[in-house]
Amino acid sequence: MLTSLAEFKYYQSFRVPVESRDDVLFFVDQEDEYGKYRPLDKVKLLDVSMTGLGFTTQARIAVGETVRCAIQFKRFRHEFSVTIVRAFNAKSASEEGLMSYGAELDKEEFPPMKRFIEQYINSLPPERLKDSLISLALTERFSSAEEGFEMFSLLLSLFKDITQFGNKEKFIENMLEEITRILTAQRATIFLINPDSNELEAVAALGIPKEMLKFDYRKGIAGSVFTTGVSLNIDCKTDKVRFSEEIDKVTGFQTKSIICAPIHNREDKIIGVIEILNKRNEDRFTAEDEKTMKVLTLICSSVFHNFNPISEKSLIRRFSTPYDREHAWIGRSPVTGDVRKSIVKLKDIDSPLLITGESGTGKRLLGRIIHVEGKRGLHPYHEVNCQGVDPVHLEKEVFEKLEACAGGTVVFGEICHMPIALQQKLVHVLRERRVEGSQISLDVRVIATSSHDLKVMVEEGHFNPDLLHCMSTSEIAVEPLRKRKPDVEDLVAYFLRKECRKQGLLLKELSPELKEMFNQYNWPGNVAEMEQAIEKAVLYNPKTHIITELGTKATPVLDMSKHGGCQLDHIPHADDSSIALKDRVCLVEREMILAEIKRHKGNKSKAATSMGISREALRKKLIMSDEIIANLKNPGAAPAAPAVVDESKKAA
Repeated sequence: MLTSLAEFKYYQSFRVPVESRDDVLFFVDQEDEYGKYRPLDKVKLLDVSMTGLGFTTQARIAVGETVRCAIQFKRFRHEFSVTIVRAFNAKSASEEGLMSYGAELDKEEFPPMKRFIEQYINSLPPERLKDSLISLALTERFSSAEEGFEMFSLLLSLFKDITQFGNKEKFIENMLEEITRILTAQRATIFLINPDSNELEAVAALGIPKEMLKFDYRKGIAGSVFTTGVSLNIDCKTDKVRFSEEIDKVTGFQTKSIICAPIHNREDKIIGVIEILNKRNEDRFTAEDEKTMKVLTLICSSVFHNFNPISEKSLIRRFSTPYDREHAWIGRSPVTGDVRKSIVKLKDIDSPLLITGESGTGKRLLGRIIHVEGKRGLHPYHEVNCQGVDPVHLEKEVFEKLEACAGGTVVFGEICHMPIALQQKLVHVLRERRVEGSQISLDVRVIATSSHDLKVMVEEGHFNPDLLHCMSTSEIAVEPLRKRKPDVEDLVAYFLRKECRKQGLLLKELSPELKEMFNQYNWPGNVAEMEQAIEKAVLYNPKTHIITELGTKATPVLDMSKHGGCQLDHIPHADDSSIALKDRVCLVEREMILAEIKRHKGNKSKAATSMGISREALRKKLIMSDEIIANLKNPGAAPAAPAVVDESKKAA
């Protein structure tokens, strides 16, 4: 049945079936644990619509995961990304092992999909088109007629009186009574988030005063469902839910079983949960109850579809004003959008995380955000600086913090500077989940940051390969500020607001000329340099509302001597004067092309268009640069076949 509003929209959409005889080519690439995209085998396109598509494959893809697709029909070819909103086993016995997936397209992909559908339908013979339309019109919405009738009856029974209640609270009360009757339960509660207090608060409760029910949004079953978006069906005796015991002490109610599901608003944000307690005469709610709960959740979501609170005090990113949070990842560039997606994907897992990037890009801030927004946010957090610290003191601090941060997070800042002997000890501790000499099992998430390439350090013998393997289970690469220029304006506004508040001054602004200077500057010190520059600009101009000057030559705000020029430090061999100029230019072009391909999520056609060249020209430039790199690595060897596809995927 349905697991989200996105799945509901997909499930109810009008879809055109696709058959193997139609010569429609369809490919799917899935991102692996190393951030590379790999093609899936045995992929079959089932149907398409303006907003999504369905396909089968033996691969396992999680709901909410994004995959890259390509569809080709005659002269039409389009590459795009989709989000999986529905996953279930293929029903045919001959399709054992296959999974069926429903995927949703971004709005920007609607026009090309419309062109494909028009071209595809126009190619169908009249008889085939008529049969397809008849089949679509008669398709049942549910897997069986009985299931469809039950769900339709349930919807009618809950919605039939909605127009009679001008008071929403009265309708919600009646709805909770109906829910407990349908699920044969003792109690029902609807919680919504209060972003000012960062608590889930009961807006309606059956069987207990709602004023008694409020708690931190990360606590208990309801907190888990709210933060992860995953519905839960719990038997409290078997699963030993401690938080329910704490609540029971307050309310005087004994919780035996819980079924809980998230509530969404019209923007598809999770805004609360609906929680049903104690299945009568049974230890746990049934699978049929879970199906019913999904429809009930959709109804609750429709009641609260306009609920979208915003607060300066909110710890929850989706409800907080972006410029007032203590720990905020600021910006609007595509790169920053990818970082935010990574936060959502990685915040609730327990495996180690490696965050890489140049100095000053905000790596430790990102680690703090992942801790605060994740399930460990209520537990201890500590940063251990590995750079410029006495080895004996560092070793003592490392193992002390691993034990002290039970249930929380430890961030090792610049782990590339950790002594090699300590690295080996850390590998042992992370594998055994226990500090030597201690009987306490470690429950801590480890995040490490590095401004150096650890793979190169491993090759040079300066970093432990086992530790790199352990830490790079998950990885986020933070781009330098010069590669995310659309973020500059937002960061300037954020730091101006922060510094003016700190100094007790009215909010200041930069003049248009200074804004342009900030946009054009390369920011070699990244975000840290910008924060310092804004701090100086405010201090040097305490009485002016519009800042027009950035100090003097004696007190510079920006180091313009570092401004301009091409950033070659990350391009292999680009600053090697022994290499011919045309080859060095080719290597620089290569990095620009790979970065553009990455910006367009692996779509080479879009990358070529944005750079003003043809796709064929892009391909030839990559082949040429591959040959140059191969010759540089093996001067006496014969030219190797170019690995254009692999390098392009690496960029993606």
